[in-house]
Amino acid sequence: MDQQPPGDQDRSAAADGALACYRHPGRGTHIRCTRCDRPICPECMVNASVGFQCPDCARQGAGTGHGPGAARPRTIAGAAVTADPRLITKILLGINVAVFIAVWANSALIDDLMLIGRATFHYGGPLEGVAEGQWYRLVTSMFLHQQVWHILFNMLGLWWLGGPLEAALGRARYLSLYLLSGLAGSALTYWLAAPVQGSLGASGAIFGLLGATAVLMRRLNYDMRPVFVLLAVNLVITFNPWGGIAWQAHVGGLIAGTLIAIAMVHAPRERRTLVQFGACALVLVAVIAVVVARTAALT
Repeated sequence: MDQQPPGDQDRSAAADGALACYRHPGRGTHIRCTRCDRPICPECMVNASVGFQCPDCARQGAGTGHGPGAARPRTIAGAAVTADPRLITKILLGINVAVFIAVWANSALIDDLMLIGRATFHYGGPLEGVAEGQWYRLVTSMFLHQQVWHILFNMLGLWWLGGPLEAALGRARYLSLYLLSGLAGSALTYWLAAPVQGSLGASGAIFGLLGATAVLMRRLNYDMRPVFVLLAVNLVITFNPWGGIAWQAHVGGLIAGTLIAIAMVHAPRERRTLVQFGACALVLVAVIAVVVARTAALT
């Protein structure tokens, strides 16, 4: 990619004073590279000893004669910068689409994979749930969709929110955030919803990404109004009077994603990994505790 000197690029300010990222002109940002002063969006930010650098300066800094022990470029959460910052997002999107196609080809998979709390008769046949030991439903339901509009909205949310988060957090941290948010949504649904009520969809994980996006934007001193509007609209849809939406999954995912993201982007550098994955472990313990307690109450 051809580079432009800092003085030659378009720095026309948006209404809120944001500049356009030098690699992604359509994305506004308030953050500049500490070396070349070019505007950079979350996907382009590389964590430096002071502030953030653009990928070009980070690569140059890693090869300026500091030897094999020179520090690798890192994201804001301390993860190594990767060549494809959306790889996990693409894989997750592919899994969701593959499961949707499998369900379209064999609708019986809905009964086998959806989240249901306790055994019941479903469409005239017996159907066991999590309380009978089918804990896998807490996970499989996260990748299960039945209607086209459902998977379409969730996958758009995954792509729009997931890509920048994966770039900012790194692959392992981002995947942990996604899966634990989805599990938290499943656990809260299992706890609070009617035990014979079926539930499915990636919405819990997507709401976790939404909460994490708010935390990341606050950390980077971005304008919070757009994410607050998006969150408000989604909560209105979640609690709409027509029903049909498992609000428990949305709330559980939102809480888990927000808490994990706080640990990811605010952990002190000297014990960052311990704090980050310790927070993930605590969320997982809470999920397991909720599931065990609910199972005991239903059996």
